[in-house]
Amino acid sequence: MSSRLIGVGVGPGDPELVTVKGVNALRAAAVVVVPVMDTGERGRAEATVLHYVEARKVVRVVFALNERTDRSRREAAWDAAGERVAALLREQGTVAFATIGDPNVYSTFTYLAQTIADLVPGTVVETVPGITAMQDLASRSGAVLTEGTEPLTLVPVTAGAAVLKEALSGPGTVVAYKFGRQAREVAEALRDSGRLDDAVWGSALGLPEESIRPAAELDGAPLPYLSTLIAPARREGGRGGKL
Repeated sequence: MSSRLIGVGVGPGDPELVTVKGVNALRAAAVVVVPVMDTGERGRAEATVLHYVEARKVVRVVFALNERTDRSRREAAWDAAGERVAALLREQGTVAFATIGDPNVYSTFTYLAQTIADLVPGTVVETVPGITAMQDLASRSGAVLTEGTEPLTLVPVTAGAAVLKEALSGPGTVVAYKFGRQAREVAEALRDSGRLDDAVWGSALGLPEESIRPAAELDGAPLPYLSTLIAPARREGGRGGKL
């Protein structure tokens, strides 16, 4: 029987936002892998999973989640993590991998699945979608992501502030992920594009330390790495104006 690797999106951090299908997949798997940094602290995915799965089923696997510059170190960590998960697949048959947000949106699961395809040929790879940070922030802040024919652009600011500036110059809503370390550049880009007043940012959504603020309050101080920004589309013409 083929082994199965299931990427399960567990949302931004609020355990109540894990889908029923996600909970069922976590509970049905022989083991649940959670990614951790080499510093060893409990990550958001692990904290969420433990609301639904006994700790004895959870296996912590180190990923270079915070490595952005040293490609060789990052790939060595991916290889080591892949070997660990491959061993679990051979032993257990079905392994769930819990990832914050959605497994098909800027997720470590993508790289793991590619590695497993080489290490354990024939493994069936599946994903269970999860609620994303932009959806959660929109809900908690009242920001509307899209109306009518508006496009939606999602930008990881790890790619640089220039990518965000280009997106802000276009139509529709712009969402920025992982912008905390470049908060000053993000504030400047919003101001230069005339899109500061309606924008909102948030971090630690659904957790005790949650913070949701107008982007106009950004003062350039560094924010948590996993901060999310929504800059809504310019909307004129009243209700249904973008239809």
